[in-house]
Amino acid sequence: MHDKQISPIAAAAAAAVAGAGAGDPTPTLRRCIALLRSHTSLPHLRQTHAHALRTGIPLFHPLLAKHLIFSLISLPSPPLSYAELLLSLLPNPNIFTLNTMIRGYAESPHPFPALLLHRRMHAASLPPDSHTYPFLLKACARLLDLRHGESVHSLSVKNAHTSSVFVQNSLLHFYGACGLFESAHQVFEEMPVRNVVTWNSVINGFALNGRPNEALTLFQQVLDEEHEVKPDGFTMVSLLTACAELGALALGRRVHLYIIKSGLYQNSHIGNALIDLYSKSGVAVDACKVFDEMPDRTVVSWTSLIVGLAVNGFSKEALKFFEEMEIGKLKPTEITLVGVLYACSHCGLVDQGFRYFNQMKDEYGIVPRIEHYGCMVDLLGRAGLVNKAHDFILNMPLEPNAVIWRTLLGACAMHKRVGLGEVAWSRLIKLDPGHSGDYVLLSNLYAGGSRWAEVQKLRRSMIKGGVKKTPGHSLLELGNKVYDFVMGDRSNPETDSIYEKLEEIAKRLRKEGYVARTTNVLADIQEEEKETALCYHSERLAIAFGLMKSAPGAAIRIVKNLRVCEDCHLAIKLISKVYEREIVVRDRSRFHHFRDGICTCKDYW
Repeated sequence: MHDKQISPIAAAAAAAVAGAGAGDPTPTLRRCIALLRSHTSLPHLRQTHAHALRTGIPLFHPLLAKHLIFSLISLPSPPLSYAELLLSLLPNPNIFTLNTMIRGYAESPHPFPALLLHRRMHAASLPPDSHTYPFLLKACARLLDLRHGESVHSLSVKNAHTSSVFVQNSLLHFYGACGLFESAHQVFEEMPVRNVVTWNSVINGFALNGRPNEALTLFQQVLDEEHEVKPDGFTMVSLLTACAELGALALGRRVHLYIIKSGLYQNSHIGNALIDLYSKSGVAVDACKVFDEMPDRTVVSWTSLIVGLAVNGFSKEALKFFEEMEIGKLKPTEITLVGVLYACSHCGLVDQGFRYFNQMKDEYGIVPRIEHYGCMVDLLGRAGLVNKAHDFILNMPLEPNAVIWRTLLGACAMHKRVGLGEVAWSRLIKLDPGHSGDYVLLSNLYAGGSRWAEVQKLRRSMIKGGVKKTPGHSLLELGNKVYDFVMGDRSNPETDSIYEKLEEIAKRLRKEGYVARTTNVLADIQEEEKETALCYHSERLAIAFGLMKSAPGAAIRIVKNLRVCEDCHLAIKLISKVYEREIVVRDRSRFHHFRDGICTCKDYW
């Protein structure tokens, strides 16, 4: 609250204190409390407060302050400075009022004062109650303050408040937010009573911390044990998010079926999560079907579909939906435009991309952010206009970040532009030193020109600087289970059979005229050794296992954490033709749908 708003109240408070002894204020106080409970806007609360002061109720009256602070904090945008002033006038605020303020801070953009208020309670020997801990833990979760959160946990145990399901649910959320899913799971296992919030917290915690398998296992546990707890919309969104990250289409379909049976299908958040699931699983047709069946399509729904189609290589379809969105007078968001520019980038629509980029501010009132500039650099780089991409960066109104220069370096590696690539590298080494991906891109660039001395020098620099290359791995879903493959890995119980299958694949590909593109192997070794190294890339291990274990003709779906190399892209095209399989690979940048020896990216990725 601003000073000019505080002054009249302060003046009224002085008058109220002077005349507080005249008459019995109880009936007036009751009326004011009733008015505070019924009002839901700040102007009305201020009017009620002023009325109370004019009728002789002191500003620091604990009952008035209690209800006024509660009403203020319950507003959609709580005026914390107003509530803070009231609190400062109370010599001995009770636990309810302090809890209310802690809740207000915890739910605000700046939750740290909640922890300070907790320390004030401790200094005043005012013990927290079961309502204090959930708000405190929420503040700790938002601040990722593990140390303070653990001390709150210890205090709740000491004061025998951990039996409260609300406290336990808050502990679950706190540990999940801090990435300590083992601690979250331990709290979960020790809970005698679990409600739907409990299950949601632990499932969402695993899903958000890269442990989607555990999230799905817990959901199955709910269904198998026939708990009284019924999963709700929040549960479904968490599960669908986990399935989307894993690329676990079969498991996602099971969740979808449960959603239909349980009557949760009308929830727009669930519809958006389903679009995201099918998009990230490479089934754009099903994403469109979900979209078509949604009774209430929000901007998020349109954006999810546009982005999903774009990353799956259906750029023209994505742009068509964007045009329909414009016709429907729906205002696109910043993320919508990222999807639109991405679609232009991945199908080489340079002029159209610039048209949309220029329309952002003029027609949609969106000031381009660094992500949009990154899309434009990518658009020019992929089209081979590397010099124009560099000029575009130099003329940006924003300071180019590491992602911008990394995009340019990637384009230089793609089009073998060593000089400009070294310029990008010189910027990256200052902005983000030690990023392993940058070393790999520059190594690709040098190796493509057989400049092995520079490759070796770069590798020595990586070793000296302690930079470790991110290992490539690929996920494959089969029979409701997700398998993880790493290049050259032999930990799978069926390793021998997998490598025999790789030999068979190699022989059949050679008959089709396959010749390995060994420039992708960043080492100065014999060509035969390079070919062997390429054969054992993680996606090829996953494909070999998929061919062994799936039904003839069944699609094989793979999620890879790195960009598919040029040789693997060529090999997978031929595998799809020779073995008559659809193979869908989701790599770091997009989807590749291989069928009959052709990829939807048209070798433009």
